[in-house]
Amino acid sequence: MDNPPQAMALTPPASTRHGVGMTLSSTETSGPLTARAPREMLPAMLRGWRQCCPACGDGSLYGKYLKVEPKCSICGQELHHHRADDAPPYFTMLIVGHVVIGLLLSVERAFHPELWVHLSLWGPATLLLSLWLLPRIKGALIGLQWAARMHGFGTAPDVALPELWQPVSGSKHV
Repeated sequence: MDNPPQAMALTPPASTRHGVGMTLSSTETSGPLTARAPREMLPAMLRGWRQCCPACGDGSLYGKYLKVEPKCSICGQELHHHRADDAPPYFTMLIVGHVVIGLLLSVERAFHPELWVHLSLWGPATLLLSLWLLPRIKGALIGLQWAARMHGFGTAPDVALPELWQPVSGSKHV
């Protein structure tokens, strides 16, 4: 009986046959191949909260109130990749709404002030708190995106990836 033609079978090298969670052995990580250095999420978000570059913490994140600089003036990290979109205003409204409504209800229950007192307190408080929080929340979100290598912040190759898939020896189709 003739053997049917075999399809090219691909298998990973012996040291990486661990399935989805592949890891490289110590011999594979020496030399030019190095693992991607993890970025710390909390420090990056705190740097963004302070409106500083999430990479170095020294450069300014914004050129104007909410206009993100294209790149950090200190370390050169490109910042134009961010995709903050609607998340910062959403989180700002969520936080400000809970704080202001909580305070409003507490003041109403304790003192029963006139309507004009409520309007003169909570209108400006809502506006000022929103304007103060919005750039900080946007900065923290940009820091999160940078640390997670999202939206282009991780496109630069950190490692020289090896050829992980090699043809099985003896395969007729290459």
